[in-house]
This record gives sequence, C-alpha cells and structure tokens, in this order.
Amino acid sequence: MSTTPDSAVLIRPARPTDAQALGALGRQTFIDTFVEGFAIPYPAQDLADFLDASFSETATARKLAEPEAAWWVAERDGQLLAFANAGPNGLPHPDATPANMELRRLYVGKTAQGLGLGTQLLKLSLDWMQAHTDGPLWIGVWSGNEKALKLYGAYGFEKAGEYEYPVGAWRDHEFILRRD
Repeated sequence: MSTTPDSAVLIRPARPTDAQALGALGRQTFIDTFVEGFAIPYPAQDLADFLDASFSETATARKLAEPEAAWWVAERDGQLLAFANAGPNGLPHPDATPANMELRRLYVGKTAQGLGLGTQLLKLSLDWMQAHTDGPLWIGVWSGNEKALKLYGAYGFEKAGEYEYPVGAWRDHEFILRRD
C-alpha cells in the first residue's frame, strides 16, 4: 500500500469480490482491538471459532449478499482500510424490531486509525439507516469501548439496554444503544 500523502481514500459500496479482503480486515481489526488493545482473555478455541464464523471468506460473502443490508468500504491504492455494515436490527431489545436498522459493524484497521474514516463511514451508515426505517436506530457496542461509546453518543445514541455477545462460548458484556 502506498503511503504517499496524495493517495486518495475512496469510500464506496462493498462488492462481492471484496469478501476475502473484508474478512481479513475484519479478523485482524477484531484481534487488534479486542485481543491486543483491550486484552480480553478469550479462550483460544472460542476466539478461533468466532473469527472463522464471522470473518471467513464464505461467511463474509454470505453477509455481503444479504438483500436488506448495506456495506461500505474505505480503500486506498486497492487496499481496504475500513468498513461499515448496517441492516435489519437483530439486537435483543424489547423495543427493537427487524424493521428498525442496526449499525452492525464499524471497523477501522490499525494503520488507518486517525484518518477520520470511522466518522465518515458512521455518517454514511446513519444516512442509509434513516432512509430505510421509520423507527429508531440501534448499535451494539462492547461495554468497555469508551472511544466508540463517546463517538456514538456524539451522534445522539443513548444506552437502552445490555446483553451478552457470544464470542464462541465466551460472552462479552455489550451495551445496546438507541437513537430515536
């Protein structure tokens, strides 16, 4: 990847041909953020099972093909740097329905941190989500991710509940955020 300052970052809808690169970026970003960054002590087999189920090329291709969902990627010189995924809500909250929209993932790779890509992808996702529902918007976020909680709070999201997010047999304590 070129690191010259004039290399433009392109944000575009994800394509089926992005599945392998998206899966690799998702896998590495999850490891960088939650395993190395937050030092969550996932048991090795739970982590491996989760990473394979969530970020294999096959799993990613299946998610990309979901008709009611949207994906965007940020790329520079052909390398994916970040991505966002939104679609019908699946969070376990009594007021939430699949007709509401959920920001499912917003991942920025380690080398792209600080470029503003997370904010750009968030704004794009929120616009799409609002255009595809007349109900509230939802986000699930790990309870210890203060940076994400602060970012989402700045965009009007408030804590509406909590749940346990499975990483294999391990459970992460997550907050459910809502914006009306």
